[in-house]
Amino acid sequence: MIEPVPLLRYRITDHAKMEMRRRRITEADITRALSNPEQVDEVGNGRVIFQSRIEIGETPKAYLLRVIVDIDRNPPVVVTAYRTSKVEKYWRE
Repeated sequence: MIEPVPLLRYRITDHAKMEMRRRRITEADITRALSNPEQVDEVGNGRVIFQSRIEIGETPKAYLLRVIVDIDRNPPVVVTAYRTSKVEKYWRE
């Protein structure tokens, strides 16, 4: 894990936009996760995962929103995003 730092300027790839539509993730969700990440994990050369816990649904259920970003670009590029109910699998204490 690296220190969570807000990412305010970024670009979203066409692939990421398509996946966001398919997964019903809004640009507002992405903005919230990148501007106020709970955790940031470096996964490779220049690639990091910003993640934040969210609740969705009439009877709220906990999910983890994970946004994969290539930060070695200018501006950084959102590669894809997804949410998972397996919060414990990816959450680091």
